[in-house]
Amino acid sequence: MALKKVELRGKKVLVIGAGKSGIAATRLLLRHGAEVVLADSQKVDLPPFPDKVRLVLGEYPSAKEFDLLVLSPGVPLTVPPVREAKEAGIEIVGELELAFRFARAPVVAVTGTNGKTTTTALTGAIFQAAGLRTWVAGNIGLPLSEVVEEARPEDILVVEVSSFQLETTSTFKPVVAVILNLTPDHLDRHGDFNSYRQAKARIFARQTDKEVTVLNYDDPEVRNMAADSCGRVLFFSRRHKLATGVWVAKGEILVKWEGVEGKVTEVASLALPGAHNLENALAATAAAVAQNVPLEVIGRVLREFKGVAHRLELVAEINGVKYVNDSKGTNPEATIKALEAYDCPIVLIAGGRNKGSDFRLLASKMKEKVKALVLIGESAPLLAAQAKAAGVSDIVLARDLPDAVRRAREKARPGDVVLLSPACASWDMFRNYEERGECFRQAVKELIQEEARTERR
Repeated sequence: MALKKVELRGKKVLVIGAGKSGIAATRLLLRHGAEVVLADSQKVDLPPFPDKVRLVLGEYPSAKEFDLLVLSPGVPLTVPPVREAKEAGIEIVGELELAFRFARAPVVAVTGTNGKTTTTALTGAIFQAAGLRTWVAGNIGLPLSEVVEEARPEDILVVEVSSFQLETTSTFKPVVAVILNLTPDHLDRHGDFNSYRQAKARIFARQTDKEVTVLNYDDPEVRNMAADSCGRVLFFSRRHKLATGVWVAKGEILVKWEGVEGKVTEVASLALPGAHNLENALAATAAAVAQNVPLEVIGRVLREFKGVAHRLELVAEINGVKYVNDSKGTNPEATIKALEAYDCPIVLIAGGRNKGSDFRLLASKMKEKVKALVLIGESAPLLAAQAKAAGVSDIVLARDLPDAVRRAREKARPGDVVLLSPACASWDMFRNYEERGECFRQAVKELIQEEARTERR
């Protein structure tokens, strides 16, 4: 039987993973009277907790003495406590699932391989502009557990969800479920693409015809998911005219859906650059239309929304060279889309921890778009070999990210873009992509300071 909120008081709960999600889940559990053990395989520094929280750091305790196991999304289902809990019949939930059971406000959930953060933030901005008290949370950096109880029934929760979070859902049912795209990612965790696809499909697994499933018509894998959804399917398309849905025709974003029909805005007026951001805008439009947001409100936000941190974020322009932070580009497809957003020469900084990706398509795109490639991290040798095989000749191996920024400056000329878009996870060198992006920002700031010192001499 699924866990109910009232069942938590006095229950013994093991929370695995002491990052943001685990800490937020622990606090939610404490508010409802649970006895919590917070465990992590690493000896991490944690904020002060009440004495009734027992910390187990550097190892995992046995799960057999607990009534419930709560997993942080970064913890794989293969760790010993999960196996023990399964054998003992102890319920296992993720932080997303736990938080959802306390949700009073409707949830709009966004997933996909790429574009989740931008689309989630954009969708939240649209709902906020429509006058709704809006909470943007989830995989975007603010755990749902941290804010879910503050959201009133008349509010709306816009939640970015990952395949890791969806793996451990059992009651999660958003009023609108959005799937942006699907390309192989996290295969080191899921094993194969089909398992990854199945994890993503859990976003709409419990929907009925009272809910809406928003799908990308242009992505065959996503389009074919329509047959599996019991929700009302709302397609969006950048390439095709649709009988109903959200699409582009003659440079305009158009909508026809359940009595709503009309123009949203011109494509040329969108604040975000690139074809991939057009798709993000179409998806956000569909999610908003599904919740009856007026088209004029949607159009206004699409024309004003400038993007999110670490996603094609212009950090500075130095001597005619733009330095762009795309640290959120953690897989090859994301980096390909970032490269396609620019029509000028690019000095690309890439590398990090490979998540089981194949870099050959990215290497071909590098040959087309990249004038120089600067590599960092564990995957640098593999990326260098595949880029060289594709015909990329100017390849530099850097010691770390600050060194990579300096090497990129040497390669760049006025009119160029120095683009950090790693195509890899950050975990070999940083705690997360945000820390990597901040390191890039700081390195660029140091370049600015160097230029200022030079001018004063």
